[in-house]
Amino acid sequence: MRIARPVLTVLGVLSFMMGMLWIGQGLGYVHWPQSSFMLDQRPWADRGAALAAVGILLVLAARRLGRR
Repeated sequence: MRIARPVLTVLGVLSFMMGMLWIGQGLGYVHWPQSSFMLDQRPWADRGAALAAVGILLVLAARRLGRR
């Protein structure tokens, strides 16, 4: 179980960061890469919000594992 906490934390942080990137691309705030099909596409902002929420839940689950 010692390996679960850092793995969940890393996966959670990466999921959160990728979700924020998708939100930025979907809403048109981030234009990187310039040839991305996700730019200014609202469904990608919604998917990014869901992924960011999953990332937060993973980090919270990892913190809870550490208390035991």
